[in-house]
Amino acid sequence: MTASIAYFSAEFGIDASIPIYSGGLGVLAGDHLKAASDLELPLSGVGILYRKGYFRQVVGEDGVQRHLYPEIDRTGQMEQVTDNEGRPLLVKVPIANRLVYLKAWRLQVGRIPLYLLDADVEANEETDRRLTDNLYAGDRHIRICQEIILGIGGVRLLHKLGVKPAVWHMNEGHSAFLTLERIREHSASGLSFHTALEAVKASTVFTTHTPVPAGHDQFDMQMMDHYLGDFYWQLGADRDTILALGRVGDSFNMTRLAMKTASVVNGVSALHEDVTKALFHHWLPYIPKQDIAVASVTNGVHIDTWLSPELKKLFSRYLSADWSGRTFEPAAWSGIRDIPSGELWERHQQAKERLLEGLLPDHEPSAKETLLIGFARRFATYKRALLIFMDLDRLDKIVNDPKRPVSFIFAGKAHPADDPGQQMIRRIVEISQMERFKGRIRFVENYDMGSAKLLVQGVDVWLNTPVKPMEASGTSGQKAALNGVLNCSVLDGWWSEGYNGRNGWAIQGAAEGSLERQAEEDSEALYRLLEEEIAPLYYRRDAHSVPLEWVNKMKESICTLAPRFNTHRMVREYSNRIYSPTEERGNRFTANGYEIAGKVAAYKRFIREQWQHVRVHSMHTHSSQGTRIGLTETFFQVHVYLGPIWEQDVRVEAVGSDGDGGIWKVKLKAVAELGKGLFRYEGTFRDQNDAMLHATANVRVFPVSSDFNNDFEMELTTWG
Repeated sequence: MTASIAYFSAEFGIDASIPIYSGGLGVLAGDHLKAASDLELPLSGVGILYRKGYFRQVVGEDGVQRHLYPEIDRTGQMEQVTDNEGRPLLVKVPIANRLVYLKAWRLQVGRIPLYLLDADVEANEETDRRLTDNLYAGDRHIRICQEIILGIGGVRLLHKLGVKPAVWHMNEGHSAFLTLERIREHSASGLSFHTALEAVKASTVFTTHTPVPAGHDQFDMQMMDHYLGDFYWQLGADRDTILALGRVGDSFNMTRLAMKTASVVNGVSALHEDVTKALFHHWLPYIPKQDIAVASVTNGVHIDTWLSPELKKLFSRYLSADWSGRTFEPAAWSGIRDIPSGELWERHQQAKERLLEGLLPDHEPSAKETLLIGFARRFATYKRALLIFMDLDRLDKIVNDPKRPVSFIFAGKAHPADDPGQQMIRRIVEISQMERFKGRIRFVENYDMGSAKLLVQGVDVWLNTPVKPMEASGTSGQKAALNGVLNCSVLDGWWSEGYNGRNGWAIQGAAEGSLERQAEEDSEALYRLLEEEIAPLYYRRDAHSVPLEWVNKMKESICTLAPRFNTHRMVREYSNRIYSPTEERGNRFTANGYEIAGKVAAYKRFIREQWQHVRVHSMHTHSSQGTRIGLTETFFQVHVYLGPIWEQDVRVEAVGSDGDGGIWKVKLKAVAELGKGLFRYEGTFRDQNDAMLHATANVRVFPVSSDFNNDFEMELTTWG
């Protein structure tokens, strides 16, 4: 990869001292930049400098979450971007019939520049200066303004700096307005809207992290008109054409916009790929879920950021000298198994002591020897922070077992507008104050990257209890695994790929049913694990008080999980599988005066205009052992009317259910033109699946082109 990449994200977690992140999305973005720096990838980050960042959490004895908004020191670790004459470099963005001025700050992340936009400019009205005060402001009007600032302002800033990315990566849909701004730029240079759209799409990548519709930003059309109405005409198309890019019902959906203006869409775990396909299937009901073009690149964590100092020193003694540059190779970690168990346990205990001194300075003397389980993450209801408290009497027996006591430490913030999340925090604090749980259940306020490091490096077990499949990936458990902390988690997100039966524990309760039933069975499974496996294993010691079997499990966790779930592997995968092909595609579409982009735009326009004529006239089948589909071999003959569309511009397939949640499909070949746009297609399918006996065949027709990046790029299908 030689050309540059622009990486846009609404939040970045670089360090606890710069709180412009709220959770995993931002920390992942920060780790992405750090890994890109390590790998010398030519990448620039673009985000927003929130003057007051995300809130500082204070939780009193009443359990009520209070929100403080101290200003970020903008002069410490970053510098203001200036022009050639040393003046602040400014860009302007259109917001509701006015121009808002933005300055920018540069934060150097190793080799990678991170540019942060800031509306606190004297030339702006006071209300506009406050637009970038807070991350994820609850007000929808501020939210759309921030997304205009990020998307449109970010593109204008890069171009004013002379940065010309070959690949544009949208980390979530918040920045998707960047595609409209890039279309505007191409239109201003004389390209038609549709040609500009193809050129932009060819060089754009979209990563989605959200597993539920409610997590996608959307704005009503009146709000779009109010804030971007003066922007439409600059794109070279009418209002309806532009709004169609993001229309879902009566709203403009930023995820839909990102999906329609990117050539590659990916989820952040293998399971999340399937979840995303199901989610997008609601928008594309005529395309089987399995055929929706979503890939996956499973998230990882930046090892140098999250590995404890104790283990860094230990690994430098037992691993090869170049291990830190080969973290994505399993062989680089094989030496972990050679570390004496006593040494690894001693280093873990040192990290645990740092945690206790840093977060629980009033801890009991026996705390270091007590099994400590951590639960720290954003307090969203689907993460089920209260699952462990389903049966307080049973929990009482677990935590106060005289021979095998257990302690829990909780941390995390709930969004200021999320009352259910705040009520969960209040309940945990309430339980922690009950006499039987004092000292055994603790809540630590103001969870940030600093406290996260102490927790993932120092607890013994990392607990994760989301409602499956609501966890897109999750990365806190990856950080814990890197440090030899054992995961105990629902098989969701990354853990469904990482768990092998020997490197942690899987909470395997109810896979289906109501949320109440899932909670009951998952909590029962969790209690059993604690009682029968986790606590007994932890307290099973040798003559030197080392839990040898536990330490072997720690080694298994590090060896099997660290090489797979780190950002060196992740960013290499993005570079090889996504960035490089996207760079090539973008260059091809813009070469020779945007020749391919113009050809694809014209082709799509012709297909859309003529698609109304396409229909399936008839389908006949014959099986070698009868007439029922699915018996050994089935012959298909289909008559399809294409009108003025050529037969090589479509694919005709027989499609059916395989009876096991998947589909089978047979590509049919045009064997005869019967005149006046009518063609006969034929094909044979040799069945190797008994479930085919129960299948029903259909025929579908859809447009294809060697210039498409996926079979259903036009989102057109005719069934018969």
